[in-house]
Formats: sequence, structure tokens, C-alpha cells
Amino acid sequence: MKITHHIAATVFVASLAVAPIALAQDADTEKAIERYRQMLKEDPWSNPGLLDADRGEALWTTARGPKNVSLETCDLGKGPGKVDGAFAELPRYFADAKKVMDLETRILWCMEQLQGFNSADLVKRPHPGGGQPVKELGAIATYVASKSNGMKFSAKLDKPQEKEVVALGDALFHRRSGPFDFSCATCHAAEGLRIRLQGLPFLVNPEAAKKVVGEWPAYRVSTTHVMTMQHRLYDCYWQMRMPELQLGSDVSIALSAYLAKNAEGGDISAPALKR
Repeated sequence: MKITHHIAATVFVASLAVAPIALAQDADTEKAIERYRQMLKEDPWSNPGLLDADRGEALWTTARGPKNVSLETCDLGKGPGKVDGAFAELPRYFADAKKVMDLETRILWCMEQLQGFNSADLVKRPHPGGGQPVKELGAIATYVASKSNGMKFSAKLDKPQEKEVVALGDALFHRRSGPFDFSCATCHAAEGLRIRLQGLPFLVNPEAAKKVVGEWPAYRVSTTHVMTMQHRLYDCYWQMRMPELQLGSDVSIALSAYLAKNAEGGDISAPALKR
């Protein structure tokens, strides 16, 4: 028994000695990652996501679909065809659709109503695989989001329908479920959490949310394509081994609205560059 106690004490003392080294290594890692991010941002014109924004603009103005019309009459909340600042004020309630919509859901609705596309076909495989370019809907969303660059999130979300959706998003963000008993809050409701080398943003904290939510859509270097907010949410659900999150579903819109509300007043810089 004495030997066991001696070994345990030795291990404990050794762990105390190793702890400062581990913390120092963590700090060095964070600094290195931050330098990497800064290098990516130093030349914004090297951001491949801007090519997708240009592609999205062409898709917005080109007559397409069974009805052979463009999206230039699509109302994103500021009037038909007006894109400047529209992303900054989304999600919002749209009376014509009788629904709260985020950017991608609204564009999807316009593609169906104005251009005649079948939305069921568009949401079957709406996100690109690794190395594949963002789909057309995502490119259009990237273009529209880029037209709010330099602005701040200013979605009012004060209508009864909007408040209800934000409340649902809050509940879903914190609800643990699935085979791992995870929730969004498992990774994003505390400061200093990390998965592998990637820091996890503290999205429950408005000040932290303001710094990152406005960067989506973003070009991810690791997958070499633009990832929209709907894709980001889909990917998180996949990593939690939850049921597939359909683009434009009530769950996806509620989570987007909750994040937008937390990020109210934060800067928009989309498409950003991510690892």
C-alpha cells in the first residue's frame, strides 16, 4: 500500500510539472494558428471565395430555370433585386412566404417561385464535397453576403414569428440528443474549448459570436471550397451523428436566427478565409 501511495504521489507531482509545459505549448499553438490566419487575410484578393461571389452574381443576373427569368426581382427584404445590405438584416419574416427565412432559404424560395426550379431537387445534395466547388445556391448566397461586407448584423428579429424562431434556435442549440448525447452547446458554450488544433468559438457569448458569425459564408482552405452557414450547420450535425439537417428546414433556420441574434452588432466580412 505504501508503494502504491508513493507511485501515486510521484505521478501527481510529475503531472504538476508537465501542466505548465502543456499550457505553454497550447499558447504557442494558438499563436501559430493566428499567424496563419493573418497571413491568409493580408492579401484579401487571394481569397478564392471571391471567385464564387462573382459566379453568384452572374447566376443572380442570368435568366435561368423553366421560366427563364433572372433573380433580379427576388425580394430579400429590401425590395425586388436589392442586395446591398440585405444579408445584414436576415433572417427575417417574409409575409409572402408566411415564414421566417435566412439568406439561403429565401434564395431557394425565389429560385422556385420566380425561376420555376423544383426546391426538392435543390435540397437533395445542396452542399459540395471536399474539393468540389460550392453549388449554385451557395454561390448566389456568397455573392449576396459579400454585398453586406463592412456592415454590421442588424436583423431586428422583433416580430412574434421571429421571436418564436429565435427561442426555438436557443432551445435546439442547448438540447442534447443523438448517439453521442451532444448539443451545439457541447462545443460552443464555454471559452477555451478546442477540437484538435482548432479553437471553438464561444457562440453563447454575444461578444465572441460577433467576431465569427459574420465571416460565413467562408472559404475553407482544408476543403478547398466555400462553406455557407447552412453547410456549416449541416456539418456540425453530421459530426454529432445527428439526423441529416435539411437545407431550409425549420431547425436550420432557427439555429441561424439564434446565431444572428447573438451576433447582433457584429461585423460582416464574408466570404472570410478559414483553415
